[in-house]
Amino acid sequence: MESSSTAHIVESLTRAIVEHRLQPGSKLAEQKLADHFGVSRTLVRQALFQLSQQRLIRMEPSRGAFVAAPSVEEAKQVFAVRRMLEMAMTRQFIQHVTPGKIKALRAHVAEELRAVQGDDVQGRNELLGDFHVRMAELMGNQVLAELLRDLISRCALITLMYQSPHAAAHSNEEHVAIVDALARKNGDEAVRLMDNHLANVMANLTFDKKRPTSDIATALA
Repeated sequence: MESSSTAHIVESLTRAIVEHRLQPGSKLAEQKLADHFGVSRTLVRQALFQLSQQRLIRMEPSRGAFVAAPSVEEAKQVFAVRRMLEMAMTRQFIQHVTPGKIKALRAHVAEELRAVQGDDVQGRNELLGDFHVRMAELMGNQVLAELLRDLISRCALITLMYQSPHAAAHSNEEHVAIVDALARKNGDEAVRLMDNHLANVMANLTFDKKRPTSDIATALA
């Protein structure tokens, strides 16, 4: 029962953030959340910890929890670094491609598609980001996988907040095309597709959404 209550709080706050109902930088007071959900502050604290692990909120010592406020400029810089890293990764992946690795990537993109079609906003975002980490893992390069995971998480909130369902579906289609090129061992095409894909993700983020609120009760109503 406690875990389901925690999950409900996490889901509700995630949707309020993703759907632009909570202002980045808003303070998430434990007691207000406990009163709103009718649960103990312990359960609220557990939910806030999970959200901090996902980088949707930040925890500040002696101050509490706040909705994360990543900047657009930070997202641009992260994507620039990712493009440099992932073009090199794609070239190297071609040199070690196997039918088993292609099968694993195809299974992943199929899972992405189910999340996109099912309107699972958080799930689709995680899976679309994990595609890139999965490539590094299949190469056996855990250092690169961890580096990419950190880079992706740094701009995860911006992607969650500003990527439309149409753009997410397009990202999945681009992943399919990348895997097809890898399967054919066409290195030049795979690198070009990866570079275009990351450029498109950044270009398709829409930053003119309506202004959210800082009031928890209003945002969660």
